[in-house]
Amino acid sequence: MSESIFMYDDTEDTRTRFVGFIGDAKRFDLAITSSNRFYGKILVCDIQTGRSAIIGKDDLEEEGYLEHAYNLTEEEAQELLNFLEQVVGA
Repeated sequence: MSESIFMYDDTEDTRTRFVGFIGDAKRFDLAITSSNRFYGKILVCDIQTGRSAIIGKDDLEEEGYLEHAYNLTEEEAQELLNFLEQVVGA
C-alpha cells in the first residue's frame, strides 16, 4: 500500500455563520465559513445537499455560477444570489 503525500495539513481558527431562509422557490440552510485561506472569499455549504463552493464577488457576477455549483434552477439561484450579495465582502 502506498503512503499518502500531504500537500498541506494546517489548522486555522475560522468563523462560521449558520443561516436558514425560505424564498419563493426553495428553502436554504447554509453554513458560511470565513477563513484566511480563501483569499477574501467565503466557503458556502448548502447543508441540505452537501454542495459547497468558495465564493467571492467575482463569482456572483459570473452568469450560471450558482446554478452550476449548487444544482439550482435560475429562480432558486436568484434567491441565493440576493442573499449572498449582502454577505460577500461584508
